[in-house]
Amino acid sequence: MEHPLLRDAKTHMARTLEVFRAELGKVHTGRANPALLENVMVDYYGTPTPLKHLANVVAPDPDLIMVRPFDRTQIPAMEKAILAADLGLNPQNDGQVVRIKVPRLSEERRNELVKLVHKRAEEAKVALRNIRRDVREKLDQEKKDGRLAEDDYFRARDALDELTADHVKKVDELAEKKGQEMRTL
Repeated sequence: MEHPLLRDAKTHMARTLEVFRAELGKVHTGRANPALLENVMVDYYGTPTPLKHLANVVAPDPDLIMVRPFDRTQIPAMEKAILAADLGLNPQNDGQVVRIKVPRLSEERRNELVKLVHKRAEEAKVALRNIRRDVREKLDQEKKDGRLAEDDYFRARDALDELTADHVKKVDELAEKKGQEMRTL
């Protein structure tokens, strides 16, 4: 039977991995990706609202993102929000849709983005290690209080270390895959 603390650790680590995947999706690879605009907040009648709630965002071509607003009167606010997000994108509208041409990346910018990916990977690994540390402290306390036998304690610690190593390996694989994707464009 799996220890409840290990189940919690597994859940938290899986969530950390999902957050890291989402962060990687937001890194600009030189290809049009609707996820680039995911955090753009539009001033919608005085209320900051995510762009994806106000428009349909699609990438019909590898170098174009189209934003089709549900309310066309909000096109200027959407353009302003995209520019304010400082993504290096220049929106243009024709009164119906907002078109955003995604520029090709220079070699220097690619290297900067690869460094950013590795930085985010390191942050994810630190989060995983923090989860391991917290669970390990709780296991130590259970052993100290006599609620956990010594054999079970060591088994749980080994399983926790293995779980952490597996998730760190997945983070490294995702970061390497994203780095390769950015270098080969």
